[in-house]
Amino acid sequence: MKTHHRWMRGVLFAGAIALLLSCGGGGGGGSAGSLGTLSSTSTSSTGSDGTGGTGTGSPGTGSTGSAGSTEGTGTAGGTDGSGSTGGTGSTGGTDGTSTAGNGSSDGGGVGSGGTGVSTADATGVGSVGGLGSIILNGVRYNTDAATTSLEDATELQIGMSVRIAGKIDTEFTAATAQQVESAAELRGAMSAIDLTGGSFVVMGTMVTVDNATVWSGANSLADVAGGCVVQVWGLPSAPGTLRATRVELKPASVEPLVTGIVQNLDLGNKRFTLGQLTVQYDASTVFAGGLNAFTLTEGAIVRVRGSAAPIAGVFAATKVQGWYAVPKQDAAAVQLAGVITNYAGLNAFKVLGTPVDASNAIITGGAPSAIGNGVKVELDGFMSGGVLVVKKLRIRNIPGVGGPVAFTLIGAIGNYLSPSSFVVKGQLVNAGGSTTVFENGTIADLANGRRVTVVGDTVVDGVLTAKTVTFLTP
Repeated sequence: MKTHHRWMRGVLFAGAIALLLSCGGGGGGGSAGSLGTLSSTSTSSTGSDGTGGTGTGSPGTGSTGSAGSTEGTGTAGGTDGSGSTGGTGSTGGTDGTSTAGNGSSDGGGVGSGGTGVSTADATGVGSVGGLGSIILNGVRYNTDAATTSLEDATELQIGMSVRIAGKIDTEFTAATAQQVESAAELRGAMSAIDLTGGSFVVMGTMVTVDNATVWSGANSLADVAGGCVVQVWGLPSAPGTLRATRVELKPASVEPLVTGIVQNLDLGNKRFTLGQLTVQYDASTVFAGGLNAFTLTEGAIVRVRGSAAPIAGVFAATKVQGWYAVPKQDAAAVQLAGVITNYAGLNAFKVLGTPVDASNAIITGGAPSAIGNGVKVELDGFMSGGVLVVKKLRIRNIPGVGGPVAFTLIGAIGNYLSPSSFVVKGQLVNAGGSTTVFENGTIADLANGRRVTVVGDTVVDGVLTAKTVTFLTP
């Protein structure tokens, strides 16, 4: 027994030394920062986000305080994606982003860029909630080593739909991206604008907007008129409908695009419907994204491109792409954001066409009784028998009620003209309002090159209105 006790004391002593070294090597990381206190349910995993450490992380207590000094520092594994080995470390101090995701205190937080990431393969589908790496569905994905494929845009922006493949920890708090894909879902002339209901129609698809919809080129739905050409990123819901996550005004000359659920598939006549639109394809149509003319199936979600606007409700397809693929293999870690359809109870509904069982999920953002068709949710879980078995469900928007919204930017200020006009990660920011809160500095400290975390809940006419600006230690 004495030998056993001596051995245990030796192990504890070695662990304490490792803790001191990892905290010292973290470069001034600290607590969870201004966005709130990190929920105790958010724990770090082994290793670092990328090529770094191998130590086992401790549960993140994340007390309030100043943001960490560099991206991903203050945690086990050192810097974001390349950290040093070892030690134990909390999930706090990662540029102020280690809080619960998108404004809720549900423990499914934005996650540390330097927190450990397991070897579990992961797929995330949703809309971009933040830049500085990528924040998707409340989790920060390190993108240092990721390959990126963008269509319909030159750079990734807040509100764009995206699919990320990579690795994630078992608690869905931190991740590393290996592949990032993004493309618009809809492009064409608007009609049937309903300001009261918050919807409009483009090429036979009804588009609904909510308080998280990002606008570029307009302030809101009230600023656009019938005939305006828009490009929409969004999440397909029921057949013929799309929940817009980003809307941009475009010139009238752009080529049309439509995304939706295949219905009335007629393989013999090479046609199907997307909402009110009939899609016609032929031998010259290019198939991509895992599809061909023989594997196209009823109920598949597809993205269809053409060279000319529909004529009499018929759209000639030049390209038919499979939409963002959701893995089906057992034990695959999956994050989905979307609108609930086919609701028959918490154990049986669909999001983005994927069967879901959330009967044992931790539910935040609203009461379980509020969950039903039309509710926008974020899901974290693992595939089993073709069904996504959910660990965490976050309610993001209830029709007629709304939901929490938070957009986050982490990076250096550029193109600084004034407090109301500067850029972070390619996103225009207005921090000149009287209600903007500055932490670790003042409005006078805004300048080109200063690293900041900017959080806001509204993007209007392409500009993020800042609620908080946290200055990061150089």
